[in-house]
Amino acid sequence: MRWKGREQSENVEDRRGMSPQMALGGGGGLLMVIVVIVVKLLGGGQQAQNIAGRVANELGNRAQQQQVASEGIDDEYAEFVRVVLRDTETVWTDLFRRQVDISYTPPKLIMFSETVSSGCGNASAAMGPFYCPADKQVYIDPQFFNDLAVRHNAEGDFAQAYVIAHEVAHHVQNLLQFNVPVQQARQSGDEIFANQMSVRLELQADYLAGVWANHANRHFEILEPGDIEEAIQAANQIGDDTLQRQATGYVKPERFTHGTSKQRARWFKRGLDTGRLKDCEELFQLAYEEL
Repeated sequence: MRWKGREQSENVEDRRGMSPQMALGGGGGLLMVIVVIVVKLLGGGQQAQNIAGRVANELGNRAQQQQVASEGIDDEYAEFVRVVLRDTETVWTDLFRRQVDISYTPPKLIMFSETVSSGCGNASAAMGPFYCPADKQVYIDPQFFNDLAVRHNAEGDFAQAYVIAHEVAHHVQNLLQFNVPVQQARQSGDEIFANQMSVRLELQADYLAGVWANHANRHFEILEPGDIEEAIQAANQIGDDTLQRQATGYVKPERFTHGTSKQRARWFKRGLDTGRLKDCEELFQLAYEEL
């Protein structure tokens, strides 16, 4: 994939090496509120100034800890993520302008390590990359890319780009409200039906990732020989049936939430081949057996 040296997104926040508490400012905001109250109570005298000085030093130390925590991290990950996210911003802004009647507002992407606090709650890197509709942000621990290559036998930069594009596609779905019927299904109490609707949403995100790849290649000629095969291999390796078989030795279709390997690869490839945003509605119109 051709990505090095290209324009990067400004909507990436790097929290790698930071604890969730540090990412939220380490409690600094609360300390500042306390010190203001103390200064007022003590009348602004020398004692209050001493307390204010100690708090300022504490906040400075925490800021330094945050900076040190992020040093030494492979910046190639950051550059890659920023370039791919910028490509999604360009493509979806253009497609929304031409094909739907709302403007595209890009998500922020949070890079983290091990754990992160999101609008959807605290999350572990073991969950893999995810999109939180509550705060409209994408979260990813770049170490997942190593896991993708080693554990799932899906290496390559375009396989990684597919993962990012899939999560951004969930943001597209959120803006277009495709997630509403899925949320309603989850609230119905019917677990099997809710899982089936979740599969539709995930396959639609795979399709939209393919649509993105189609238009990103038109805009920037990003694809190199073998790239499409990398993405399809990634889709194949993270299908529900493949993951269940690896984990337990057997498959339970009623527990599927993302679709089979064959389905995921097929819908990504369809989006890549057609590049048509509007066709993503088809997934919610098909019978479940036809997916």
